[in-house]
Amino acid sequence: MRRFLSAVTIAASIASPVWANAISFDGGWTHQRFSLFSRNDYTQKGGALDMTSDGSVSLLYHALPEQSWGASGAQWAWQVSQSVPPTDLRLKGGDDRNLALYFVFLPKADAERLKGAKITRLLDNDAVRVLIYVWGGAHNRGAMLDSPYLGARGKTVVLRGSGTGEAREAVDLKADYAQAFGGPLTSLVGLAVSGDSDDTDSRIAARISGLTLR
Repeated sequence: MRRFLSAVTIAASIASPVWANAISFDGGWTHQRFSLFSRNDYTQKGGALDMTSDGSVSLLYHALPEQSWGASGAQWAWQVSQSVPPTDLRLKGGDDRNLALYFVFLPKADAERLKGAKITRLLDNDAVRVLIYVWGGAHNRGAMLDSPYLGARGKTVVLRGSGTGEAREAVDLKADYAQAFGGPLTSLVGLAVSGDSDDTDSRIAARISGLTLR
């Protein structure tokens, strides 16, 4: 019986995804402002990130070490206690959202050449591809939209519509990348988190925790 149970345990561990690479909010994220007079407030707490946004927008960026470039999936928990109203996420200058989690990809040669570059430089690169998972907007869950800022280089994937609550997510980066851009997954070089409330002059209070890659 013991031998049988061991075999079952091994088989289950092989069949289940291994969520082994926890991402910490430990002060190593870089705050990127888009306006001198507009910024969100972020509080990094190791396993969690608290964000408040009051008619403002900005972004936190974290470059990933090379050993994480091959990640093909992610999971996290998030919650929103104050929400922006529903918006059209396809509209530049009118696309407020509560939380957006960016996964930034580059071909390996570009990733090596641009190692350590700022997020603004990466997003300007023609080879970059970005999956943006969003809580917000007036769209159905699973909608995949062109980014109004990145065009064909970025896709917005709606996971939760505008409103408050809490949820856990698990995403297949490989499958979503293939649907969004075609071809095989490239190197995952960085992550970013943002909140956006400037267009609707509203307020956001939100948290992301338990962010893990596999």
